[in-house]
Amino acid sequence: MLADAIRAEGYRLTKNRTALLWSTLFVPVMSIVFGALGAFFLKSSQARIEVDSKMPPQVLEMLSSAPINVAQAVVDAAAKLDGPPLLLFVLIGAATLYAGDYRWETWRLISARNSRTNLLLGKLVVVGLLILAAQVLLLVGGLVEVLIRGTILARPLVFEATGQMVGQFFSVAAISWLGAIQFTMIGMLAAVLTRSLLAGLFVPIVIGVATALSPQLLAGAGIEPDSWLAVLVNPGSAIDALKAAVSHNPGAPPLPDGLLPKAIVSLALWLLAPLAAALALFQRQDLSKE
Repeated sequence: MLADAIRAEGYRLTKNRTALLWSTLFVPVMSIVFGALGAFFLKSSQARIEVDSKMPPQVLEMLSSAPINVAQAVVDAAAKLDGPPLLLFVLIGAATLYAGDYRWETWRLISARNSRTNLLLGKLVVVGLLILAAQVLLLVGGLVEVLIRGTILARPLVFEATGQMVGQFFSVAAISWLGAIQFTMIGMLAAVLTRSLLAGLFVPIVIGVATALSPQLLAGAGIEPDSWLAVLVNPGSAIDALKAAVSHNPGAPPLPDGLLPKAIVSLALWLLAPLAAALALFQRQDLSKE
């Protein structure tokens, strides 16, 4: 049963404390450390910064005495829950789950106890929960960083949330979670195709960099960034478009006509195609020696 596969994969992941800690705790801790160091630097350089006419207004705003809206900081953090730091480190746990049985040659021991579809889907569900845990901890780390920044810069903290902000937070956080899932599912397909842990780690990174560079490459060929081809080959732009559609930020430029359905189709393809390919390949693999 699928529930048995999920419980088994979750139990095995909790025993791999190294992968678990790197995937969930490293990025939040580093965000707190660098945030505190940045606040200390701003405080120590405040006199010089305030007289510099070329200083960006965002930096001057950080040094102002205006209160920090913690609720708005949380909403802003939701858009960064699928940022490169989290994706890179959560990939450690995801690749370990997807390729671990190939590395330790344990597939033949567990494949007789459940269907192959359930075994692979169980890994996917646990990776989804791992990503969720990493994102929750990153939000907690962001809150701690805001508290430290407010203390160091002597800025009062307020919590002013509206119903629209709550809806925006959950919508953007859900899209960020799907974006992280999409990134790790490339690792699933790579792990099944190559039976290699390293492929599960590095193939998503290479493809992620290639898709991020695709707008510049396509622009050189005269292809508009909101065309079907440009959006389909770049899931990152599709995710950004979906976030912009649910954010309703005042002053933000409107989305180009027709971009939203293109973004939905692009993200759906990048989610479903690797899953379908991995399941199809896995069903036909010889696991007698794995």
